[in-house]
Amino acid sequence: MKVATIKTIRALEAAIDGSLMSYGEMMQRAGQAAADHLCQRLRISSETRITVLIGAGNNGGDGLVMAQRLAHSTDAQIQLYLLAARAPDDRHLIAAASAGIFIGQAADDRDGRLLKNLIRSADVIVDALFGIGLRLPLPPPAVKLLRTVRQLSVPSPLPGVHPAALDPTQPHPIPRAPRPFVLALDCPSGIDCDSGAADPNTLPADETLTFIAAKPGLFTFPAAKYVGRLLISPIGVPDSFPALAELSSTVLNHRAAAALLPARPIDGHKGTFGKTLVVAGSANYIGAAALAGEAAGRSGSGLVTIATTSQLVDAVAGRLREPTYLRLDDEDGCIAPAALATLAAAAPAYDALLIGCGLGQHPSTRAFVMRLLDSPALPPLILDADALNALSQQPNWWQALPPDAIITPHAGEMARLCGLPNAAAVKARRWQLAAQKAQEWDLTVVLKGAHTLVAAPSGAVSVIPFKTDALGTAGTGDILAGLIAGLRGQGCTAFDSARLGAYVHGLAGTRAQQEIGSSRSVIAGDLLPALGAAFAQVAG
Repeated sequence: MKVATIKTIRALEAAIDGSLMSYGEMMQRAGQAAADHLCQRLRISSETRITVLIGAGNNGGDGLVMAQRLAHSTDAQIQLYLLAARAPDDRHLIAAASAGIFIGQAADDRDGRLLKNLIRSADVIVDALFGIGLRLPLPPPAVKLLRTVRQLSVPSPLPGVHPAALDPTQPHPIPRAPRPFVLALDCPSGIDCDSGAADPNTLPADETLTFIAAKPGLFTFPAAKYVGRLLISPIGVPDSFPALAELSSTVLNHRAAAALLPARPIDGHKGTFGKTLVVAGSANYIGAAALAGEAAGRSGSGLVTIATTSQLVDAVAGRLREPTYLRLDDEDGCIAPAALATLAAAAPAYDALLIGCGLGQHPSTRAFVMRLLDSPALPPLILDADALNALSQQPNWWQALPPDAIITPHAGEMARLCGLPNAAAVKARRWQLAAQKAQEWDLTVVLKGAHTLVAAPSGAVSVIPFKTDALGTAGTGDILAGLIAGLRGQGCTAFDSARLGAYVHGLAGTRAQQEIGSSRSVIAGDLLPALGAAFAQVAG
């Protein structure tokens, strides 16, 4: 499942037109795919009223084809509302009229009464106003139309919809909502499919059906909050089509995540499944060491060792019986530079080393981190939280890291690592920064957030298809870091351990939300018992 910018999609469409199918056939297939999808998702009967909002461009053409197909295959009552006049010889408009479909036009609806009636009576609204070519701001007539539709039909949340179900080959039934079900074709009208900018009048979709490949703006806020559940229809373009196959940005789904799972031989032992060393915690952040350590263990790691201060060992060992512990010298409750010899001597025996969770920012700890990075024969590194804060204070910090390191910054930490003023500067261009910096720094970047991005030094980027505020609570980042470290220790590559860990982490967050019953009540510890079910769901 590939991700492509608008420019890349245009080039891809041109390549398809030159060798596989014409632009006209692409539109036919997109409209047919949308009609088929709606029929699969909802019970369409003679009483179902479907209002299709039609724009002047190709997105409107997709909507017209969809309306024709629905008219031929169902008894639904279909109404079209045209934002702007289309060419009199538009064959799709002519075909819609020939099929007996009602066609209303904004130009003839001065007081908006027709639009209001069509929206109030609709069971389904199809947004086919603007496609990927839209550039903000929206024209005033579109703002007026969308504002009216939003006032009358902003969809209520649909219970029972699994936000992880991004793969159209694994459909989940969607219950009817008390308000119209909104389906956006290619993208919700009012968003920029590259940057993720969005007009506040954008109509929120229950589902967005996009074609050939996803677009980065669909995973970028504020646009992402209007997308709803995202599905991708290939419209007959095979994965092997050269211009599509060469794209390096992907959406990680269940099928792809399952292929990344490390092997579990039935005769394996703790050495088979890797040894993970977790350097974490300080007097003020005791839980970080426990969360990261347990997550590493639940990833399948054969042995987890938590290296921390003696005070924390005594506190954490009563909570976690499974890890072994390495006691480190401390200063003011934080790991001290004197601990370097102990840790450097132990580290080569491990298959992965996680450092940073809850270390604090005491000057002695920052010194410890930088000196540790100078040590020879370190295992593959994963750096999180305060290890990143320590790095960001050093010029050309990335040169201190060994090959194949993984960093897991949130937007604020990424800003400091990049020398940018604040988190907003990162959020404004997440995709570009993740890809650019992973290559420039020659390491794997896990840029955390709703729709976490994982970027490799090769330029490949995987987006994780989860956005839930259940993960917006202290400690969930420690669990993610522990998961990644545990998978890295089991032999996954840096890129694969990062994206598989992020996927399982997001899936566990959605499962915890369902189990608890409210995203606001989820705490980090709730993710830990959900990890087993998340791994099972991926494997299944």
